[in-house]
Amino acid sequence: MHTLFKKAVVWIITLEARAVLRKYKPKVVAITGSVGKTSTKDAIYAVLAQGMRVRKSEKSFNSEIGLPLTILGCPNAWGNPLRWLQNILDGLFLIMLTVQYPEWLVLEVGADRPGDIRSLADWLAVDIAVITRLPEIPVHVEFFDSPEAVIEEKAALLDAVRPGGTIALFADDPRTLSLQHRLPAPDARIITFGFSKEADVRGEQVALLREEGPNAFGWPVGMQARIVSEGVSVPFEVVGAAGSHALLPALAAAAVGRALHKPLGESVGALERYDPPPGRMRLVRGLKGALIIDDSYNSSPAAAEAALETLALVGSRSDLLGRSDLQKYRKIAVLGDMLELGRHSAAEHRKVGAHAARAVDLLLTIGFRARDIAQGALDAGMPDKNILQFEDAGKAGEELQNLLREGDCVLVKGSQSVRTERVVEEVMAEPERAAELLVRQDAEWKKR
Repeated sequence: MHTLFKKAVVWIITLEARAVLRKYKPKVVAITGSVGKTSTKDAIYAVLAQGMRVRKSEKSFNSEIGLPLTILGCPNAWGNPLRWLQNILDGLFLIMLTVQYPEWLVLEVGADRPGDIRSLADWLAVDIAVITRLPEIPVHVEFFDSPEAVIEEKAALLDAVRPGGTIALFADDPRTLSLQHRLPAPDARIITFGFSKEADVRGEQVALLREEGPNAFGWPVGMQARIVSEGVSVPFEVVGAAGSHALLPALAAAAVGRALHKPLGESVGALERYDPPPGRMRLVRGLKGALIIDDSYNSSPAAAEAALETLALVGSRSDLLGRSDLQKYRKIAVLGDMLELGRHSAAEHRKVGAHAARAVDLLLTIGFRARDIAQGALDAGMPDKNILQFEDAGKAGEELQNLLREGDCVLVKGSQSVRTERVVEEVMAEPERAAELLVRQDAEWKKR
């Protein structure tokens, strides 16, 4: 019965969303890819919201339910039938009456199953399509015949682009960049973004922003770079997140600004209002003077390896090599299961473990699948005494609290159902700010 109810609701709100689009004719930016969709959506919203009426997908609304809800401007009613009825009535209200509707919609588009994006492309007309990284082994590959099939599903978004529309592609990923050869219309415009010299909108002079002062540990507080486009170079900082990939949403947003002929300085100025979303490489102060790199929103092989590379960079504090106490600072990774990898699961978990063995001093794993992370680290030469395994996030967090030392740098990452944000909550210096700083803090998630 629950399945039938869900199908009926999805069918009704999708029909209403299509009717709303036909009536109000908003411009649409749609973002897909396997890494960084939500952060990119938020950055693009910051650029478009300057001087225009704009609505974005809330949190990670990117599914068959989330997209119609965003178009209708309705919340997720979860398991409450009365609230779903209210959403349906609100949709009818939009159709029957005339209200001030957004001029632009910024939509995050996901592909959990084959056909998710293809069916969307049948009714959603897109003015600007943005495609982020498409790694070799993407998340959700378990439900597709191959990794290439996932890429094909993501690429189906291009079929929704209007004649004369724009496609923004991540230039540093050959799989994403190759999509420029399968344009839906000859008059589609392509803008590339990334750190490669060939990118139309590129980041240069990338560096960590570190805290300063005689008693500082040299912890980063964000990232800095210069954004270059059409011969113009503008400095940019993102505060609260670490890693060069924390800058990619800004580059994608600047590419969207370029598509709309916005001056680069104006786009970068608007990005001052961009705040990296929780759980995506966010920098959180921990107990005992530790720093937490909170990447607990989700996990995949490519994202886990990128996060480990950032941990190695942040934890090294190479600009403090003159300090005699530097050697005591440890790099710790807390890594949970990576779900929906299907037959690739064991091999990919072991690869991440081998990467961790090269990057960290202490490894904690959470979950059954993550045992392969521990085995991969062991096979790569990490001492057994430096590897701890747990079945759930709560116990891992309790043990990590006992293990923490002053100056440790901790990466926390895992797939959504592992709930690694509970580890962060256990060791963060200000747990009273969990609702503000961490993912999955609303009442429905806290019940689970």
